[in-house]
Amino acid sequence: MLAFLLTLGALLGVVIALAYAERKVAAFMQDRMGPTEAGPQGSLQAVADVLKLLQKEDIVPAAADKKLFKLAPILIFAAVFAGFAVIPFSPDLIPAGIGIGVFYLLAIISLDVVGLLMAGWGSNNKYAMLGAMRSVAQIVSYEIPAGLAILSVVMVCQSLDFQEISYQQGALMNQFPGLEYEMNWLFGIEALGINTTTIGGITTWNIFRAPILLVAFVIYFIASLAESNRAPFDIPEAESELVAGFHVEYSGFRFAILFLAEYSMMVLVSLVAVILFLGSWNTPLPNIGPVALAYWTSGTPGELSSIGWGIFWLLSKTFILLFLQLQLRWTYPRLRVDQLMHLCWKVLTPVALAVVLIAGIWRLLMI
Repeated sequence: MLAFLLTLGALLGVVIALAYAERKVAAFMQDRMGPTEAGPQGSLQAVADVLKLLQKEDIVPAAADKKLFKLAPILIFAAVFAGFAVIPFSPDLIPAGIGIGVFYLLAIISLDVVGLLMAGWGSNNKYAMLGAMRSVAQIVSYEIPAGLAILSVVMVCQSLDFQEISYQQGALMNQFPGLEYEMNWLFGIEALGINTTTIGGITTWNIFRAPILLVAFVIYFIASLAESNRAPFDIPEAESELVAGFHVEYSGFRFAILFLAEYSMMVLVSLVAVILFLGSWNTPLPNIGPVALAYWTSGTPGELSSIGWGIFWLLSKTFILLFLQLQLRWTYPRLRVDQLMHLCWKVLTPVALAVVLIAGIWRLLMI
């Protein structure tokens, strides 16, 4: 229960900060001020918005299916929040360390689709239903290239455990017997006498261990934007045209829950990208001769310093990806629905299939 409350509290804090950051990033890119009144530099504007939503009247349409209407926001947020259970924050801090964490994550967040359909159908509003169908079609479609990108990582790492995948991307990988020799072959430089397991840092990240995973990372990142309904893939919501799509009938606290779920999904997909491709909680600093930067900035497993360094590096990389998501929203125009599906089925999916094939060949040749 304590871990649940701490994770929920931390997530709420990150979402509030992210909502504020999005306004300031948008203002900077559009050469304006953004929030300025509530708190220093408008820093309390997001908090004020939360308080406003909590005080608004909770309206349930008379013709709505009340059970589905009320349950949908809870299911959507629960599906996203449950995904954080298998995210390793450091070598010694993981809410639920299960060996099939990748499979669990893909399975649990797919329940989000059921919640979207419930919200649209339960509203008994044709516009909400159309928005829900568009959102579900987009999410289900982009789960395919995203899943294939994740599969390529699983094939190279030979594990469904997020924590083991994390260990393989840093100088602490020698905690797994026999892994050091194998990882040198995967990197393909053992013949040069270079031991990447002792160098650590950025040299052991998956995108450098197996260069084809850099392509997989790009595919996953694009697909994750679509799964989070983020611009330029926000056509299911499209506030300027559809007035929020599937949650058009929601207000007050229920709308706040849906808002929280969307931003939580942004955080979750960014964390997964960091864990699978960008070294997870491992430091990006390598050991350079006697200057053991990788060890100094990783701490010793089992000690408090290890938890602190792990959380710092994981969140630092995650915030960089979150900033990139915010910047893309205010950079690219919204795609048309035909462009959106063309990108998924005729570009990303074929390339992702090729990446999986190459990752399998890489694995066979390098072991």
